[in-house]
Amino acid sequence: MTQRAKIESDGPEPGGAGAVAGIAIDAGAELDPVHPVRPPAPRFKPGGLSTAEVAERVARGAVNDVPVRSSRSTAEIVRANVLTRFNAIIGVLWVIMLFVAPIQDGLFGFVIIANTGIGIIQELRAKKTLDGLAVIGEAKPSVRRDGRTAEISTSEIVLDDVIELGPGDKVVVDGTVGEADGLEIDESLLTGEADPVLKKPGDPVMSGSFVVAGGGAFTATKVGREAYAAQLAEEASRFTLVHSELRTGISTILKYVTWMMVPTSIGLVVSQLIVKDDNLKEAIARTVGGIVPMIPEGLVLLTSVAFAIGVIRLGRKQCLVQELPAIEGLARVDVVCLDKTGTLTEGGMDVTECRPLGGADAPYVEKVLGALGESDPRPNASLQAIIDAYPDSAEWRCTESLPFSSARKYSGASFSEGDGENNTWLLGAPDVLLPAEDPALEEINALNEQGLRVLLLGRAARELDDPDVARGVRPTALIVLEQRLRPDAADTLRYFDDQDVQAKVISGDNAVSVGAVAGKLGLPGAQNAVDARKLPTEQAEMAEVLDGNSVFGRVTPQQKRDMVAALQSKGHTVAMTGDGVNDVLALKDADIGVSMGSGSEATRAVAQIVLLDNSFSALPSVVAEGRRVIGNITRVATLFLVKTVYSVLLAILVVCSQVEYPFLPRHLTLLSTLTIGVPAFFLALAPNKERAKPHFVKRVMRYAIPGGAIAASATFVTYLLARHHYSGPGALEAETSAATLTLFLTSMWVLAIIARPYTWWRVALVGAMGLAFVIVLVVPWLQDFFQLKLEGAALPWTAVAVAAAAAALIETAFRWVDRRFPA
Repeated sequence: MTQRAKIESDGPEPGGAGAVAGIAIDAGAELDPVHPVRPPAPRFKPGGLSTAEVAERVARGAVNDVPVRSSRSTAEIVRANVLTRFNAIIGVLWVIMLFVAPIQDGLFGFVIIANTGIGIIQELRAKKTLDGLAVIGEAKPSVRRDGRTAEISTSEIVLDDVIELGPGDKVVVDGTVGEADGLEIDESLLTGEADPVLKKPGDPVMSGSFVVAGGGAFTATKVGREAYAAQLAEEASRFTLVHSELRTGISTILKYVTWMMVPTSIGLVVSQLIVKDDNLKEAIARTVGGIVPMIPEGLVLLTSVAFAIGVIRLGRKQCLVQELPAIEGLARVDVVCLDKTGTLTEGGMDVTECRPLGGADAPYVEKVLGALGESDPRPNASLQAIIDAYPDSAEWRCTESLPFSSARKYSGASFSEGDGENNTWLLGAPDVLLPAEDPALEEINALNEQGLRVLLLGRAARELDDPDVARGVRPTALIVLEQRLRPDAADTLRYFDDQDVQAKVISGDNAVSVGAVAGKLGLPGAQNAVDARKLPTEQAEMAEVLDGNSVFGRVTPQQKRDMVAALQSKGHTVAMTGDGVNDVLALKDADIGVSMGSGSEATRAVAQIVLLDNSFSALPSVVAEGRRVIGNITRVATLFLVKTVYSVLLAILVVCSQVEYPFLPRHLTLLSTLTIGVPAFFLALAPNKERAKPHFVKRVMRYAIPGGAIAASATFVTYLLARHHYSGPGALEAETSAATLTLFLTSMWVLAIIARPYTWWRVALVGAMGLAFVIVLVVPWLQDFFQLKLEGAALPWTAVAVAAAAAALIETAFRWVDRRFPA
């Protein structure tokens, strides 16, 4: 007796139920929305298409050719990095400078080329990593051809292919059911309805839905771009750089910068043309020198590079990042919901004992267990352990079966046992199948407290299709299973505890058993396991219980979803891990969904991150990478925006004072490279364990505005003092050199603050930037190249004193901001 034989014998035959005899039906037929009369179903071939039929469909293009794209194309990457608003502005200014000034005043253009090139290279590396991992993680549906079943790529499916379905499988193309054995499909991702739909032969199935229970097969009626969810699936799998607080915040900042830049630039152009009416080329050069540093183009680039490097680093740890903003989300996570099975425990289990109840015959019980295992073509981990322990030895005929459902907590089958006996058996959770007062539950609780999993085998008094089939079950045996703990689970839970991330173990298993497993792994609060059937239904009340406890058992799929929503209502950023179909809705609703690579196709489809090697120990690396990227971008954004603020203010001061702009583009290129560009690149890649905090724009601007204002004021003071001190030929060069010294030292102090807390390499980085500037000041050919030469002793030391005073003010201002505007 096999389940497949039963399915094929009971399923519709060609020309029978599910088809109109002798008539081939148009595979693309649709339901009429006005007159919902289902058209005749396409002919179902239990053995699938022949090789010749597949070749004919391939030749006419009836193939599932939707491009599976895990990343942007190479052309899109190049276009996105080259064709930007700021590259256009700077490109125009660069071309102008090449005509009116020496090459050293056009260095900023080469920096843009280098930065854009770095961005393209890093994203191409990330694309290669993503594309490679996507192929590894791609699910392969089981398709029948020439009477045999084989796994093929989704892109190889053709029209009229017969595709098998089992628990957790995703429906990859539209079709019509041909075989169904308790087939329940969740269409919530398409329709929003959470309740699974029972499918029968002739019923339609839509791509994007997934199987929650039972099994069957369907004929593909729409493939490629015609499939219902094809566009959605393609869009969801793309490499995205949007929908994150970080990028939204940067866009907001850039918008305001643009508004400030336009009038300021116009005023600067007019003032310089008036002041330098006898030297148009130098007026243009100094005007461009004032405009270029207003643009924080490096901040956008650095964000993209940091994201891309994060993807590459996680890819090396076998973590597939399906959406880049997931990296940012991970940095903000403060609650991780863990499914016990497959996360804290390994997928496999072992049967340690079978205890007959009520005088049941042990050999007979083993026969029943073997037959139950044979009746399910896609057993879960518990049933697989039973199959391994008790192979089928009975020549019984399965007349009806009920697949396991995480909502029901049990499965079942009816057998004709060959001697005239017909019995219906249920296998599942004892506390679901037995009444609360049953004495057997005491024995079961004692086993659960040891961390063991217990299933009840019971003889049903009702038919299997009776909605109350579980009522009146006669206990026959207890099957004791031992779960294999993941060796890395304890260390991972300890990491989360150290990082102030709450771990919540949420499982469909018995609460006491789950608590015992979590206790063995050292999870705080594991001894106070909560039975989810007693949880309040009100969101606010549920959130209070969730905040106060760590372990929850007997959780239904809908409750998992409700628990995620309750935690989010308390302001938590929630990550959900899982590998089973019952986790899909919660994964979808969580801020970050993390799926195991061996999990169902449905969980991998909705998760933002897939752990391809199924290693729970990779989660700390994933969280740490998110914190590193976002924490460091927030840190270095201050450097870029301080430069923008002081550039705008200096331009305003120059316009109001009607003096020459103190800097040429080469001076600000040098300053930007030493105080921002090079340090920011290294700081953005440094370790950072701080959890990301909200309000990115507020956090950055509260430092950038006072820092930039003080730097601009100090620089302009030095410039005015120098204008009164120097006279004659070369005066402007000396004035510029003094102002550059003050601005460099002030900017270096901002860098020194941003680089805290100090480590040897951070100190070395700041020191190296300072040394590089000293070399420029003392090496003659560099002095000439950058047009920097300090004249005399009085003004240079005055510039240092002004910078020291500005540094003290910046230090005081930053500390005051920390106290007055904590973020």
